[in-house]
This record gives sequence, structure tokens and C-alpha cells, in this order.
Amino acid sequence: MNIIIFGPPGAGKGTQAKFIVNKYNLYQLSTGELLREEIKNKTELGSQISSIINSGELVSDKIVSNLIEKFISNDNYKNKIIFDGYPRTLSQAKNLEILLKQYNQKIDIVLKLSVSLEIVKKRILERQTKEDRADDNEETAIKRYKTYEKSTEPVLEYYQKSKLLNVVNGESSIMQISDEISGLIDSIKGWQQAISQYKYAGKLKLIKIWLV
Repeated sequence: MNIIIFGPPGAGKGTQAKFIVNKYNLYQLSTGELLREEIKNKTELGSQISSIINSGELVSDKIVSNLIEKFISNDNYKNKIIFDGYPRTLSQAKNLEILLKQYNQKIDIVLKLSVSLEIVKKRILERQTKEDRADDNEETAIKRYKTYEKSTEPVLEYYQKSKLLNVVNGESSIMQISDEISGLIDSIKGWQQAISQYKYAGKLKLIKIWLV
């Protein structure tokens, strides 16, 4: 099963992604982690990424796509990925679909943690107090929230049309959110198993007909 999780800063997306990883034995794909790993390993691509970041520019979709393809082409991760922080744009969403098809995979469910701006501001300010993070302040929170809403809107519409999008109340408690997400995932898995069993039964029936 491959999953995408969306949520604005302060929505608890990282926390829920960890729950999903642990409960369903998945691998979390974070584009930021992939970039840092390449730099850390001092690969040729890593050197290129480092130069781009140091110059203050954004890493291109092509480079990110190459890293993601490298990840999803690994048989150890096949149909066991939760995408965190990707895709961010419509072009990335379409490219991800193409990449997955190349490796006989697909996205099974898209989760969106829905949280109001007021709740996001409250959570980020609380995090600032606890963790003393300079980038966590009300002005930054508002800016990041609006950027997220603007950039992900067409992506979420894309997955809505594909009937993959599931909206989760991100203002509930951590465990309530986790339980709601688990219910959605288990429902999808149940349907997939039922379809698989139906197809298997159909094949057995055909074999019996051929043997008669």
C-alpha cells in the first residue's frame, strides 16, 4: 500500500506519519531526507544538490524526481511507501503517477489533515515555547499556512477527482486522528483483499473448467 499524507505546518502530519509507518510496516519517503542523504553520502548528485542549496536556489523537480524514482524502484519499498512532503505541485503529482506505473505501483489512498489557521497558530506558538525554535512565530505560521493552502489546492483537487482523497479532522486528539486514519486504511486494505480473493476464485473456476 502506498499512501500520501498532506497537512499544513502544525497539523501533526509528522506524528501521524510515524504512527502509520509503525502500524503498517511502511517506509516514510521524505524529500528533505532524500536530499540530505545524497549530500551526506557525497555522491555526484549530492554535490550538485549541495551547490544548488548553498546558492539559495530551489532543487529542481527533475532532481527530486530522480531521487524518488531511485527510492520506489527498490523492491524493499515496493507498495510500502508513505509520501510525506511530496507531491507539492500538480506537475509533481502527475509525474509521481507516471513513475509508480513504471514500477507497477499506484497510490492507494491520500490523506489530508484538515486544520484551521487559528489552531495552526496556537500549536506552532506552543511548539515555539517548548522547543525554542526561532522559525516558529505567528507571522511565519500565517505565511506558511497560506503558502501550503495555495500550493496544495490543485494537487488535492487532482486526487479528489481520482477519488483517492480522504479528509481527516486534524483538530481532534492525536489518538482520535490516528484511529480515524487507521479506519480509512483498513477499509481500503479490506477492499483490496476482497478483490484479490475474488480474482483468485475466478482463476480457480477457470482452471476447473479447463480440466473438465
